[in-house]
Amino acid sequence: MAGAPRFVKVAAPADLPPRAARAVRVGDRFVALFNVDGAVHATDNVCPHAGGPLARGRRGGPCGEIVACPWHGWRFNVRTGESPDLPGERVCTFPVRVADGCIQVAVENP
Repeated sequence: MAGAPRFVKVAAPADLPPRAARAVRVGDRFVALFNVDGAVHATDNVCPHAGGPLARGRRGGPCGEIVACPWHGWRFNVRTGESPDLPGERVCTFPVRVADGCIQVAVENP
């Protein structure tokens, strides 16, 4: 049975201004953080198509919630992880909170 996820400090809110993105390491994973309308969202930083770094992708859609992989343009909603173009394709998303002056991300076994 998998343990409950625990939150790990990854950045300060000042490190992620509105519409910004950045990659952080949480354990053995690279996670992309996205600021969408003041809310922080976290996804896997690796595009499932060819491994492109999603945090470096161009943003669009309502409030910048769609990221396009910089390598081949596969797009994902950073709130849900789902692709608006390819049914069934998605990236993992992770719970995020801002607590104790830090952005914290929860992943299993960080």
